Amino acid sequence: MIKPILLSTPHMGDRELEFVKEAFETNWIAPVGPHIDAFEHEFCQATGARHAAAVSSGTAALHLALRLVGVERGDEVFCSTLTFIATANPITYLGAKPVFIDSDLMTWNMNPDLLWESLERRSRRGKLPKAVILVHLYGQSADIDPILEICSHYEIPLIEDAAESLGATYKGRATGTFGRIGIYSFNGNKIITTSGGGMLVSDDEKLIAKARFLATQARDLAPHYQHSEIGYNYRLSNILAGIGRGQLRVLNDRIAARRRNYEIYAAALENLPGIEFMPEADFGRATRWLTCLTIDPEAFGADREQVRLALAKQQIETRPVWKPLHLQPVFAKSKCIDGVIAEYLFTRGLCLPSGSNLTIEDLERVISAIESVHNCQSRVSRSHAEPGNEVGYLKSTLSFPGSIWKCSRAGSAERVG
Repeated sequence: MIKPILLSTPHMGDRELEFVKEAFETNWIAPVGPHIDAFEHEFCQATGARHAAAVSSGTAALHLALRLVGVERGDEVFCSTLTFIATANPITYLGAKPVFIDSDLMTWNMNPDLLWESLERRSRRGKLPKAVILVHLYGQSADIDPILEICSHYEIPLIEDAAESLGATYKGRATGTFGRIGIYSFNGNKIITTSGGGMLVSDDEKLIAKARFLATQARDLAPHYQHSEIGYNYRLSNILAGIGRGQLRVLNDRIAARRRNYEIYAAALENLPGIEFMPEADFGRATRWLTCLTIDPEAFGADREQVRLALAKQQIETRPVWKPLHLQPVFAKSKCIDGVIAEYLFTRGLCLPSGSNLTIEDLERVISAIESVHNCQSRVSRSHAEPGNEVGYLKSTLSFPGSIWKCSRAGSAERVG
């Protein structure tokens, strides 16, 4: 059987099992214990955050963050549209309404210009959102300064969804540490994992204390079980925190391995016609959590989906980039500010296998498979273009329509066909 090559699998180090055994030996088998305290402290050391609370998932962290900044039923929350649905789901948990913001082409993250324009319009109408959620996508920082500036100007809390960007930096500082609150995910496919888990960070110590309170069922200080607020069962297990401590020790190695994956892919594929890799903005350093590219079907000879299916037949897992949230059926009635760039990236974008435990042979298989799709389609196109086969050539051309977008350097776009 052919060995499957998966998109992004867990990669354990040497210390995780030691910490887990310690939790068993000391009987700290609960969402409380010394590994949780140590994990929070060590996470702050790794990111430069001042205070942290370990919770059961990145989604739980985001839910808590929204509640901590006062989001309530009927409020609007601005958030990136090109992201996983977990970014927006917690908005709905609180009865609030998401308003989606398009991406720019430089980072694939929230377009600062669109945010500025929208907040200025909203301010004139007296309808500012209650919060802004900024996603750092696929291991790359968004352009934080202008976004933070406009949020600060209107006194709107900025929440950073750094679930995919642990280890990435913006002007030398860790993503997730700029806004009022930052959140991270340790899901099994992330750059480090606790199997399932997340972290909430802030410079505000009282905010983190409140997060811990809410995450432990909002139990009041009393000898009996007393509750004056509604809380959640969101604290991280001491066992999983032990895994996280071991993973933190290899974070830099994992980043280096994923960046190596990208460099190998780029060296082999970037000269193929129609292939463009997700850019790395010059204001930061990306982790390349996932290596992503776009495929121009007219130039390459096959579209994104044809490439994905061809690789799947060879047991190579790839995935389209996130489907924009404003296109998701569950958010069909939600507002979206622009959206054309996110749609363009979704139509053409593909995520390649990017795990830190991939071998050179694995990467070569992926590269060879992509090259084979291009070479095969090129031969088909040439044969269809032979004299006397004009009908076949026309069918081939119609199968791969050209670019439907014309994009500017600034990141705006307009439909051209």
